[in-house]
Amino acid sequence: MNVLKSIKNDVKNIIEHDPAHDFDHIMRVYNNAQKICKKEKANKKLVLCAALLHDIVSYPKSHRYSKLSSIHSAKKSKQLLKKYSFSDEEILIISEAIRDHSFSQNKIPETIEGKILQDADRLDALGAIGIARVFATAGSLKRPFYNPHDPFCEKRKPDDKTWTVDHFFQKLFKLESLMNTKSGKIEAKKRTLVLKKFLEQLKQECC
Repeated sequence: MNVLKSIKNDVKNIIEHDPAHDFDHIMRVYNNAQKICKKEKANKKLVLCAALLHDIVSYPKSHRYSKLSSIHSAKKSKQLLKKYSFSDEEILIISEAIRDHSFSQNKIPETIEGKILQDADRLDALGAIGIARVFATAGSLKRPFYNPHDPFCEKRKPDDKTWTVDHFFQKLFKLESLMNTKSGKIEAKKRTLVLKKFLEQLKQECC
């Protein structure tokens, strides 16, 4: 798939450095998507193109357009894909998968290609790498680790715009139940256990 190599090079030149949405993140999502494709009947080429392009526009979490990143990535991907030999239908499948993958959009993709992309991206928010990404983002935003009075949201609603650990409760622990594919669910369960063990250890150290 030479076209994938070309798109990969395009993405390297486009994507900006962000500790949670850098080129390494793109490639982890790409690899997750490859693994899921082995178990699902989908157009692998379209899935992998979508994985490469899914974050070509990524606004910082503090930016007013943050929730529009996936929509703007979808629009930009359409423009980029026109120079390759994709049909209009294929471009639509790729761009819609990108548009709908984001957690903030609160959508279930209609196509299997979109479902696989969404699962592949969400897996990168879980496990050891998910923990690293949470704290990398928090560091860039200068957010404290946890609420010293109620670190684990036992008596209050999570507020991940203020406290880093709240993000586990506001988003990350929800992902396992939201996975679309069987293989995605299996891997999400394993990675969610890593999050829970981390918080158990954190509780021993901070409380």
